Amino acid sequence: MRIAYLDCGSGISGDMTLGALIDCGVDAAAIQAGLDSLAWPDGAQAPCRLRVEEVKKRGFRATQVTVEHPPEHAHRHLHHIAAMIEGSGLTEKQQSLALEIFARIARAEAKVHGTTLEKVHFHEVGALDSIADIVGAAIGWDLLGVDRVVASPVAVGSGHIHIAHGRCSVPAPATTELLTDVPLSDFAPEGELTTPTGAAIVSTLADSYGPMPAMRISSIGYGAGQKDFDHANLVRLVVGEAANTSPGDGSPASDSITLLETNLDDSPGEAIGDCVDRLRRAGALDVSLTPLQMKKDRPGVLLAVQSPPDLADDLESLIFRHTTALGIRRQVLARRVLPRRKALVSTGFGEVAGVVATLPSGAERFTPEHDSCREVADAACAAGGDVTLRDVYMAAVSAYAERGEQG
Repeated sequence: MRIAYLDCGSGISGDMTLGALIDCGVDAAAIQAGLDSLAWPDGAQAPCRLRVEEVKKRGFRATQVTVEHPPEHAHRHLHHIAAMIEGSGLTEKQQSLALEIFARIARAEAKVHGTTLEKVHFHEVGALDSIADIVGAAIGWDLLGVDRVVASPVAVGSGHIHIAHGRCSVPAPATTELLTDVPLSDFAPEGELTTPTGAAIVSTLADSYGPMPAMRISSIGYGAGQKDFDHANLVRLVVGEAANTSPGDGSPASDSITLLETNLDDSPGEAIGDCVDRLRRAGALDVSLTPLQMKKDRPGVLLAVQSPPDLADDLESLIFRHTTALGIRRQVLARRVLPRRKALVSTGFGEVAGVVATLPSGAERFTPEHDSCREVADAACAAGGDVTLRDVYMAAVSAYAERGEQG
């Protein structure tokens, strides 16, 4: 399994991501060609050019990407940007990833401004440089060809910034919304380290968060931010083959997990629920609760946590801290994992995110994400419709099947 690790110790932005991808070996000309193919309004030629240069940040070499474009004052809606992407020459995977990132931003903006996806208009994120950053990142990640992305806790900075809506605290409201359930670093120098674009990219790409996973490193890239701080303002991208896997043969990959289990019969339900939420946010692969009948006929639950091996100690500490557990059983288990990728499909209710798994036969299976279905169903109901989560789920499955039949 080919794996990528995003080290966001100094935050992340769109141009930093582009710089890290190019520094890692992705062809800058291929990214530029993809941007040139976007369906710019009125058939205009691509107004964005990528300037790629080597710089140093606090003594460390890195690649810096600057998006050069003419001045503009346009405020775009999601459908404007979607039309540019869907009318482009990008591959289906590149379009899907770019649309998923923009849809994630639109949902965050709609929530913080109390409006709908259709009415959200992008300010900074709809500007030419941000469009180039997001679409370029989608192209770059597709060309990088990784199966799994792990990210470090994300540094966001501190203080205040001025945006189109005035002065606000760091992280900006949309950035904060985009980083829901993403572990944040306690490194907080003055300034904005993570932008909305960067937050949308990392929260879309990352399958899990934590320390660097076991891998055989093949390439390392450093992307430089535009600002200078007392620390090196870089995002680091490390790419390699995950340990104990057989890459490139199309078969399920092999790895190992640590299973943590404990029986609880004297913890309040509220405390157990809170612990489950904390475990998931801390990087657990899965958490389950199974009803038990314990000694003295007391009802209880079996708390089972599937953990990446490198996070097992941290997750174990969370269980001890937030439940009444006196002991935790640990097992290291081998598992087989199907290759998978994220996808976005269009339904009559809106865009729905999901995961496509490749079966050993080569066939694909699409599973819509629950949260995405719920958000789309809620938005449809708020607009006056009578739509259930299952309606959206079935529509997404059908939409993906129809897309496959059409080739």
